[in-house]
Amino acid sequence: MPVTIKTPEEIEKMRVAGHLAADVLHMIRPYVKPGVTTEELDAICHEYIVDVQQAIPAPLNYHGFPKSICTSVNHVVCHGIPGKKRLRKGDIVNIDVTVIKDGYHGDTSKMFFVGEPNVISKRVSQVSYECMCIGIEMVRPGVHLGDIGHAIQTHAEASNFSIVREFCGHGIGRIFHEEPQVLHYGTPGTKLRLEPGMTFTIEPMVNAGKRYVKVLPDKWTVVTKDHSPSAQWEHTILVTDDGFEVLTAKPGDNL
Repeated sequence: MPVTIKTPEEIEKMRVAGHLAADVLHMIRPYVKPGVTTEELDAICHEYIVDVQQAIPAPLNYHGFPKSICTSVNHVVCHGIPGKKRLRKGDIVNIDVTVIKDGYHGDTSKMFFVGEPNVISKRVSQVSYECMCIGIEMVRPGVHLGDIGHAIQTHAEASNFSIVREFCGHGIGRIFHEEPQVLHYGTPGTKLRLEPGMTFTIEPMVNAGKRYVKVLPDKWTVVTKDHSPSAQWEHTILVTDDGFEVLTAKPGDNL
């Protein structure tokens, strides 16, 4: 599948979808507190996306995924299925939201703290955010994806953390996951050269321990093999004529 260059009309639709995805994460923040189940958070997000935004939660039934959002707690790297387990003080949780509006996707995720996490959990979340920002700020025409991956990897490893390699960012638009693959590690000067109109996610998964992961028997939930905490942040990015636009940023957000 070739990389798609979005038209101005498509870009405008992606701005709308991206804004909606960002709005879901803003809406859910007050509900992320001790005692709530991730299943309850999923239900709140589902109702908001469907009834308020008049949109579609992309994860629901995607290749059989049973819920409308992903909730990845502590040592869960990604694709955590919302369930009956209650969040506790000190937990960290990634909430990953993808909204479809008018046929186009907006994909974003953030880390949330349940009370005050321990030092290592807080630090891995911060470094993951920094890695995402470093990657995003490099986006402009002519830059190679390998340049971005290398910069992200370098920052994570300089912080004595590791980058998960089995999962990556991806092109996005009318299709949830399309070309290109956006690796969060790599070699400068390699991989795709960016052009205006490309849209993709940058979503580094950073482990406090070693990079190795495993998939649980539910065939979705990915965890660190050494049980170390993991963190991830994600935005959908547009390559512009002279740089980038974050399509999933909400006014007042840091990026």
